[in-house]
Amino acid sequence: MPNRPVEIGPAGLHTARAIEHLRLVRGLTQHQLAARCTALGRPMANTALSRTERARRRCDIDDLVALATALGVSSTTLLLPLPSVSGDDWRGC
Repeated sequence: MPNRPVEIGPAGLHTARAIEHLRLVRGLTQHQLAARCTALGRPMANTALSRTERARRRCDIDDLVALATALGVSSTTLLLPLPSVSGDDWRGC
């Protein structure tokens, strides 16, 4: 049976954008963030993180928790809509 393309809904697309946004605000590369997740006990390759940020791979709940912890935010922060603020205001998240 051929693989179907991954269909990611609006919440998944938002989460992918939030992960990338917070990673960039924190000045982390994909490799660094993936290494932080691995150090937390959730092995993650930077290619998996790249695919997640580009919404080519689903972010499962275990990945979500590890990514949120590695970024220093709550899991909910990655799920909720981004507030309409400047990039500088996100540095404290």
